[in-house]
Amino acid sequence: MIRIFTFFILLLSAALPLQAADTGWLQAPEHPPVQVRLVQAGPYDAANNYYPALLQVRLQDDWKTYWRSPGEGGIAPRLDWQSSDNLLSVNWQWPLPERFTLLGVETQGYHNAVDFPLQLSPAEPGKPVTFEGLLTLPSCTTICVLTEYSLQLPLEPQLLADETLNHRYQQAVSRVPRPASLVQAERLVWDPAAKQLDVTLTNPRGWQQPAVYVDELDSSIFSQPQLTVNDTRLQARFKVGSWDPALNLDEQVVVITATDAGLAEELAGSITRGTLPPVAATAPPLVLVLLYALLGGLILNIMPCVLPVLGLKLNSLLLGHRTRSEVRRPLLWSALGIMLSFWALAGFMLALTWSGAQLGWGIQFQQPGFIGFMLLVTALFSLNLFGLFELRLPTAMSTWLATRPGHGNGGHLLQGMFATLLATPCSAPFLGTAVAVALASSPLVLIAIFTGLGLGMALPWLVLALFPGVIGLLPRPGAWMIKVKWLFGLMLLATSLWLLSLLQYTLGSTATLALAILLIALPIGSLLRHYGARGLVFSLAGLMLLGAAGGVTALLTQSRWVSPVKDELNWQPLDPARIEREVAAGKRVFVDITADWCITCQANKIGVTLRDPVYSALQEDDMVLMRGDWTRPDAAITDYLHANRRAGIPFNQVFGPGLPQGKALEVLLTSEKVIDALNEAKP
Repeated sequence: MIRIFTFFILLLSAALPLQAADTGWLQAPEHPPVQVRLVQAGPYDAANNYYPALLQVRLQDDWKTYWRSPGEGGIAPRLDWQSSDNLLSVNWQWPLPERFTLLGVETQGYHNAVDFPLQLSPAEPGKPVTFEGLLTLPSCTTICVLTEYSLQLPLEPQLLADETLNHRYQQAVSRVPRPASLVQAERLVWDPAAKQLDVTLTNPRGWQQPAVYVDELDSSIFSQPQLTVNDTRLQARFKVGSWDPALNLDEQVVVITATDAGLAEELAGSITRGTLPPVAATAPPLVLVLLYALLGGLILNIMPCVLPVLGLKLNSLLLGHRTRSEVRRPLLWSALGIMLSFWALAGFMLALTWSGAQLGWGIQFQQPGFIGFMLLVTALFSLNLFGLFELRLPTAMSTWLATRPGHGNGGHLLQGMFATLLATPCSAPFLGTAVAVALASSPLVLIAIFTGLGLGMALPWLVLALFPGVIGLLPRPGAWMIKVKWLFGLMLLATSLWLLSLLQYTLGSTATLALAILLIALPIGSLLRHYGARGLVFSLAGLMLLGAAGGVTALLTQSRWVSPVKDELNWQPLDPARIEREVAAGKRVFVDITADWCITCQANKIGVTLRDPVYSALQEDDMVLMRGDWTRPDAAITDYLHANRRAGIPFNQVFGPGLPQGKALEVLLTSEKVIDALNEAKP
């Protein structure tokens, strides 16, 4: 009877599925945010001689651990199993990592949860195997902790796999890159002078959203790469960091991991020494950029720099009785002057590109000589409109222009070119993107984009030339034109005073103030000379009356526009490296790239950043304000703009825990957009 009972017990125990071998969840008392577990995931695989297992890691909150190549500031997890019984090897497989930036340091690893598939191979199949090891696991937030976990796991050869556990194991294996079957390494070039590694990979299926990782080699660390996709070819440019100044990667073999939609493959490649050319930045579609250029050029016409010139042209066309051809010809010649100016600017940009100079839209306004020339031109035009003098060409030249085909069309041509010169500091919406792409593109594309800019700015002139009857709808010439002439003179005088303010650093405050007083006094003197004391009194009284009306209106609406008179925000110099550190510390960063010569920048400042609610939001405790002043040439600011695919200003960005990569704001700021971005940047 006892023998029969024992037989049934043995039979029942053989029929029951063996429970999975499991260490249970281990947690270090001194570091509770992290838990680990080692569990056997299935029975012994006799065909491949290994036991499948999972090393599971769970991390709370924002704690992270690292990949086998952790990056600049971490160390890889380590598993020491040498004391294990009857264990020949451990194949630790690494799922694809994520990239993180912490305290300005780039790392690669995992957060929240990660399952590492392990293949535990016995030395002698058929004999019992016990895994005994010590896991050293780094985990980091703003601080890093190294924790050790003792793991002991007897392995069961006849284990009946649990479906849930087996599914989790297969999921973990699916996240591990496979040996390459599609991706091939076309070339790996190491440039020791630039400290860069260029990896060119091919994929016959093409690339959609690729990522490339390179395993650390010797003392080298590879940064997040700059990627360039061209159909089936992928170029990844890595900056290589090292503690060893004599680092040499020539003829070294590295492991490359390439990922894409539905693709994760691993391959090895041999590095050769070479010189790397600059990587061309990925540009938006050319048609879209040309549209931006056209819109940007069109909007330039309503800028205060250009509007007086267009107004003067229409004013001149209203004088006398003109035929359609007489109205059309000056407009077409002025439009041609605009186009020629933009083509000349394109040639100038090409010349600077080939010479290696720093480029940017409006960069000529960083040169005091150019500002002085433009100040002289606008001041003379303004004083001419005020009637202080009349500019007349010599008789011989007037006769020559009158007898040439077009009867003096050169003047109209120069008027269009003058409008273009005044337009360059006004970086209107859509303009920055078009110019940024032009400066980073081939000469043919650059010329095409500047043609689009010129065509956009010339568009109103061309429309009036095609439909000259529109001009006939305007009021007939009369005494009102004298008032309009004075209005345009005042606008040009304001432009002159603005240009003069840009020369303060060159001329000094005293000389600048003296010239400003002179520019204001001369029109007043002209009023006195032409209209006498009575005319001067009436003119000044009218201006005072308009000023008083404006003041009353402003007072009644001050709740909508009032802003601090002074900029008392705590601005600090632009420091791109510091941005990442501040964000990692939980701060929000507001970046403002501006210049004294940028009209749109001043509009943003007066209309948005120095007005509530933005002004108060920028003074919150977690805000760090950084400003780049591009009034004078500054290579660091130029590089920062180019890195963000911008060539013009204003340029504003918001960073924070919620926006670690930053968010570029629109050229024309609005309080709503700025506040939304600042809220989005919060943790």
